[in-house]
Amino acid sequence: MRSLASIVLGFESIVLALVTPVMISVADVRPAVAVPVCLGLAVLAIVAAGLLRFQVGYVLGSVVQVGAVGLGFVVSVMFVLGVAFAAFWVAAIVLGRRIEEAKKAHEGLGSAAHPSSRES
Repeated sequence: MRSLASIVLGFESIVLALVTPVMISVADVRPAVAVPVCLGLAVLAIVAAGLLRFQVGYVLGSVVQVGAVGLGFVVSVMFVLGVAFAAFWVAAIVLGRRIEEAKKAHEGLGSAAHPSSRES
């Protein structure tokens, strides 16, 4: 689950960093506002990816998703991109859990098929 979620957050951090000049030039947002907001979200996405071994990483990742969709109020294309990344985020969590459960089930079957005690 961590690897899928970290991939989503990694790509999202790149998109969030690239939104900065769009906010400045297209949406006429002052650089003093656009830089901290966009780059702050990008850094938060990277920090969240690094903390995915803990529950707080998933909470921070969800905060990034809300922030990315919220940027749509300033740059309308971010509604589309934000919702797309939020969908990828949910899919990464759901599919990651399914993969982990399948691995555990497979390991359980493998250990049942090969008893660890040896008979002489």
